[in-house]
Amino acid sequence: MAITPSKMHFGPTQEARLHASILETSFHSTPRTTQTGTIWFLGFYVGVNHHGRSTLLGCTLIKNEDIQSFKWPFECWLRCMGGKTPKGILTDQCASMQRTIEMCMPTTIHWWCIWHIMKKIPSKLNGYKRHEEIEQEMSHVVWNSFTKDAFDRNWNNFITKFGVGGNKWLSELYKDHHLWIPVYLDHHFWVGMRSTQRCKSMHAFFNKFITRNSSLIQFVKQYDNCLVSRGQREREFDAADFYTVIPCATKSAIVTQFQHVYTHEKFRKVQEQFRGKVNCITRSMNSTLSLRHTKS
Repeated sequence: MAITPSKMHFGPTQEARLHASILETSFHSTPRTTQTGTIWFLGFYVGVNHHGRSTLLGCTLIKNEDIQSFKWPFECWLRCMGGKTPKGILTDQCASMQRTIEMCMPTTIHWWCIWHIMKKIPSKLNGYKRHEEIEQEMSHVVWNSFTKDAFDRNWNNFITKFGVGGNKWLSELYKDHHLWIPVYLDHHFWVGMRSTQRCKSMHAFFNKFITRNSSLIQFVKQYDNCLVSRGQREREFDAADFYTVIPCATKSAIVTQFQHVYTHEKFRKVQEQFRGKVNCITRSMNSTLSLRHTKS
């Protein structure tokens, strides 16, 4: 733990250090008001463990959401990680945080929370007469552009069709499209994360341990209790994986291999994918592989 008069940082957990080289991180800060009226921003570094569940990697308290305030906890966290930067980090749309990440972690792939952006659409575009149609069309462009060229073409058509080229918010979003449009980021490994909802759920979990009346000393103690609670929960999942077995739904030797090496959560997902392909028949036609799906 590191403390300055206006900042407090709780270093990464042991699990974070073990997985530093493959870490994908989500960071989100939320304002909290103490009993004395002081406002602190509580930020969590959250990742995904081998059970596909959120895991707490670190925590920070800062007084402001500016570049200097963000720079300090990120530098502290990286020192605790032995200088290893995460492969990717997912945050809310925040210019100060974006610039801080560019300075502290220039090789890390940064993704803005797409849910955070999409939920702003109604408030940003409700001044247009056809705002509902505009919202639907924008959502379609974002989620159904499967190549970068297609996105550029679809976005330009969308802007022209509705005459919203002068909208500052849309213009700024397009300028930073590489930070939030799925087609620009989906080819990277994100452990299933698309939004900062895991961080928000961590805030909700942490509310079980602290209140606005909690002192900083109580906060430190309750943070440790939070780690103990989550660690115990993970050990319970580990025990369930060790002592129980999920039956294979098919006789595939590949599925059987996954059954022995994957956690239950990951094996369920793999087995679900195999079920979807069980009725697919492959055959060679004119030296080209084709797929035919038969209904059972």
